[in-house]
Amino acid sequence: MWETDHMQAPVLVDVDGHARRPWITWFTDCATNAITGVAVTPVRPSRESVLAALRSAVLRDEPYGPFGGLPERVRVDRGKDFLSRTVTAAFDLLDVTVEDLPAYTPHLKGTVEGLNRAVEGMFLAALPGYARQPRPGRRPSRPKDEVLLGFEDFTARLLDWTQWWNTEHRPEPLRGKTPLQAWQEDPTPLRDVPAADLWTFTLEDAGIRTLTTRGVRFRRRDYVGAWMTGQAGIRVRIRFMPHHDHRIEVYHAATGRYLGPADLADQATEEQVSAVRRARAARSRRLKKDLKASQRQRYAAATRAEPPRQLGALTGAQADAELAQSADAGLSQLALPDVVPPAAPPADWRTPASLAALTTPARSAPCPSGRDSTATAPDGRAARPTTKEDGDPS
Repeated sequence: MWETDHMQAPVLVDVDGHARRPWITWFTDCATNAITGVAVTPVRPSRESVLAALRSAVLRDEPYGPFGGLPERVRVDRGKDFLSRTVTAAFDLLDVTVEDLPAYTPHLKGTVEGLNRAVEGMFLAALPGYARQPRPGRRPSRPKDEVLLGFEDFTARLLDWTQWWNTEHRPEPLRGKTPLQAWQEDPTPLRDVPAADLWTFTLEDAGIRTLTTRGVRFRRRDYVGAWMTGQAGIRVRIRFMPHHDHRIEVYHAATGRYLGPADLADQATEEQVSAVRRARAARSRRLKKDLKASQRQRYAAATRAEPPRQLGALTGAQADAELAQSADAGLSQLALPDVVPPAAPPADWRTPASLAALTTPARSAPCPSGRDSTATAPDGRAARPTTKEDGDPS
């Protein structure tokens, strides 16, 4: 039985020049209190964090071993990342039962909850940038001269502490044993999975595509690989790691054989990506400022009983300019459907009168003989078109 959980570390870490609190995702073994797998993300975790931690938990090769193998069951706390379609599909392929616990019941997964408390008191509280230490003054603020750990340094220290927990620490429930000793004395047989198969099972399935001379199309972008030469026309299945959109893994659709990776074609440079991110950040700040200004309402203070008077006068030019700016933002209002009215449908179509009035009159097609193509009756009058049994003109 394993348990898994996310934990936001109460430590500020330097991530690309920004102070952030990283998240820890780990799996623990309930019988031995061992930390079988761990993954660290600078921002809020996703299903990608769960899959990465799951791989490190199952594999028993270096540097992950000796803990690992497939558990019988895994307890989760109704987190959307743990219950996502990709993660549950991976557990199903690995023949692992997911036990979804009721909401607000941390005592039902006490092993991992105890680990969350232990790592803060035994490790995180001693790191620079600890966010919960007492500060002098009324407002708890971080000293300006405090040097934060980098994300890579923080991850390395956390992995070292995890190694210490598994090999040297002696939890009270184990009665003087380390998690490693309890693991080695446990006679339960292990179920191992080859690393290549585990990688395949923990990728998200994106369906079947056709390989072309331009590569393989995925999310309106082309992905190419050197192995694709001479393979145009075959049907392939795409798998990918969530949010890792720079590379996908390609498999044969019929046999499931792994063909190779495919990298994003015409990938932007680091300078271009940085410029795009700066532009997005500036646009986000501008939109937040506009949203805050639009939600701000001021009313006059009342000294007697009277209706509320809203403040904020505008000139006519200001109102027209703002309305014109908001009107230009809607593409549906910029459309001009009446500039070129649609042509009239053929005469044998059943067109509602409301739609027929919006069309231009249909031009009569010339007859090869130069005469009117309308059939006439023997008495010279126009003959009515014959109809089928269902009422359609024949």
